[in-house]
Amino acid sequence: MPEPAARPRVHLTAPVPHEVAAALEPDFELVDSPEGADGILVALTARINEAYLERAGPQLRVVANYAVGVNNIDLEAAASRGVLVTNTPDVLTRATAELAVGLMVSLLRRITEGDRFIRRRAEWEFSLEFMLGASLDGKELLVVGPGRIGRETARLSEAFGARSSFAGRDADLPGLLGAADVVSLHVPLTDATRHLIDAQALEAMRSSAVLVNVARGPVVDERALLDALRAGTIAGAALDVFEREPEVEEGLLTLENVVMTPHLGSATRATRVAMGMLCVDALRAVLLEGRRPANAVG
Repeated sequence: MPEPAARPRVHLTAPVPHEVAAALEPDFELVDSPEGADGILVALTARINEAYLERAGPQLRVVANYAVGVNNIDLEAAASRGVLVTNTPDVLTRATAELAVGLMVSLLRRITEGDRFIRRRAEWEFSLEFMLGASLDGKELLVVGPGRIGRETARLSEAFGARSSFAGRDADLPGLLGAADVVSLHVPLTDATRHLIDAQALEAMRSSAVLVNVARGPVVDERALLDALRAGTIAGAALDVFEREPEVEEGLLTLENVVMTPHLGSATRATRVAMGMLCVDALRAVLLEGRRPANAVG
């Protein structure tokens, strides 16, 4: 009787939801190290560079990124080795857009500021002038990066009465920034978008405007943002991602006009499982079926 064929070896750089692990286990041998792996399922906290690919070895065929953005992967190094890279588009669009709008509303209506106020047991009583915020209704929303998530963010914001406009990477960004009440960032992290929002861009914004970032932390110069918030150059910021994640610019922690969440854009169970299943499908396509999956990058 012939020996059963060996299952492809897959390395996970981080734990995955149990539903995703259960989907992997029948078809793949899950290994603790990238050495000798045929496929790697990559959390965005892992950096897949030339050294990592060299460590994995020449048999590596696919890197399945558990995210949409692929800034954690050296695409050129992977391509030069014939390693296919995939990502997880579409399934996290709604969840990330929901968080972006939630951050806007929380910042404008001072919801998390009010929560902190109550939790520190500050004395208060109802007053018609107490902790007044602003509505999203009637605000001019500038979506920087009109991809799937950016456009869904605009659609959801419009349900609150906001008016949306869009800026691509080649647009006259300073002029558009100056016309917006809310600037929401949805660009991928590339050399061109690193510090896209710097001191000059912040100076171009209205002093009453707020900035929202659910894209990638280094799109914003965090030190310049802190300076702008302290100086009153802009009115506030809501951040789900950070320049040196998980570190946060220390001064931001002291400001009441800043709302922060720990990279929760896609953080619903249904979304994270759906992302994982796209990774599983990509690994199956490449390692078991010998075909290029639809979510291949490049």
